[in-house]
Amino acid sequence: MSAGPVILQLVGATRVHGDGAREVRALDEVDLSVRMGELVAVMGPSGSGKSTLLNMAGGLDTPTSGEVLLAGDSLSDLDAKGRAALRRRRIGYVFQDFNLIPALTAAENVSLPRELDGVRARKARREALAALDEVDLRQLANRFPDEMSGGQQQRVAIARALVGPRRLVLADEPTGALDSTTGEAVMKVLRARVDAGAAGLLVTHEPRFAAWADRTVFLRDGVIVDATEPDEPEHLLTTAGPRHRDGR
Repeated sequence: MSAGPVILQLVGATRVHGDGAREVRALDEVDLSVRMGELVAVMGPSGSGKSTLLNMAGGLDTPTSGEVLLAGDSLSDLDAKGRAALRRRRIGYVFQDFNLIPALTAAENVSLPRELDGVRARKARREALAALDEVDLRQLANRFPDEMSGGQQQRVAIARALVGPRRLVLADEPTGALDSTTGEAVMKVLRARVDAGAAGLLVTHEPRFAAWADRTVFLRDGVIVDATEPDEPEHLLTTAGPRHRDGR
């Protein structure tokens, strides 16, 4: 499907740590928009500002100057409690190390964010099972994380990130702990969820995984130094092939 309205927008977003001689500009006047139905990859060397960008996109950090807008709401206008509420309603996170709770089953891990939102347990479980269906893991709903492979755990994490009304997923090196075959399978799931209407911002250092994105943004020293366009061949990803929406 074609990309829809903008859900995430960074406008001149700058993050400065320290002052004087110790000042570090972790992010420097970054402009970036992500639309519904679009997967945007962020690449760059260590220390380039990738994690800072992701933290600001999710309201875990606020810009020193500039603005971050989530579905039109400025995160700078909200206090910490307001930002936390906005994250719960609209954002899901996928981490490199899965961050599943070992004592909870797959269904319980996925339903937990909804229960924290005040959704009744029975409805939260129905939503969790529907989300597990989307990642083809309903059959593992009652298994614990240590009874699943790494790829299965990461797919559960994706289901948890997008359960309920959440439509923006922030993925921080989600394939980093997986072998290449399993990583491709996880990217196929993430790509399918974005094609179904979600929005995704993916931090990765692997060109072959960035090739699944609609476009790629390159950061260096907190500045966007290059980017592929939605209709542009990804010639900058010299070791990656074209996007594979069918998993081939």
